[in-house]
Amino acid sequence: MAADSTPRAVLFDALGTLIGFEPPAPHLRQALRERTGVDVGSRAAAEAIRAEIAFYRAHLHEGRDRDALAALRLRCAEAMAPALPGFDVPTILDALLDALRFFAYPDAGPALRALKRAGIRTVVVSNWDASLHERLAETGLTGLVDGAIASAEAGAAKPERAIFDLALELAGVRPHEAWHVGDTVAADVEGARAAGLGAVLIARGRLPADAPPDVAVIHSLAELIPLAVRR
Repeated sequence: MAADSTPRAVLFDALGTLIGFEPPAPHLRQALRERTGVDVGSRAAAEAIRAEIAFYRAHLHEGRDRDALAALRLRCAEAMAPALPGFDVPTILDALLDALRFFAYPDAGPALRALKRAGIRTVVVSNWDASLHERLAETGLTGLVDGAIASAEAGAAKPERAIFDLALELAGVRPHEAWHVGDTVAADVEGARAAGLGAVLIARGRLPADAPPDVAVIHSLAELIPLAVRR
């Protein structure tokens, strides 16, 4: 189980837990076609997105504020350029930003509202750049949580204890009074446990092969409510 008692706060991972995103390659292809009249094809669009994802994951910690994030996004577009010959970097960047379309999972809002009604505080803690707050706003989740912290802002990333400590401070609780819900074993489950929190693994698809046998597993955030809100 995640913990033996009802938590005073629940921390949430963002991507894969509260938020998803539409496959970006088709959107990138369409955005470039709209801007230039040129169809790069599905393969080139997919290769460009793979290059962007790889570069972003390696450098997301650099996007600590608005200016740094703008520079990071430009470098991401530059990393895509070899897969998109003939396109200038500003056009690639503009198309990339149009292609990144996030959404809140249908179960996210109801779960957050249920926790709020029960008096349980919620904080988003995510390995993300400073745009995490924009993503929460555009998906309609900002008003449903008590705070959010991105790894780029914190200067530490899950599974490091430091980012969990900052999230606990935002929530105003001690480690043993909180749970963390996320979709990865190493960053979310093991990171939370090492920081003294209870852990819940959300498996929206197949259960990860490395899931510990004693971790609480849910397949929807709706399943979290009867675990956390006990009458």
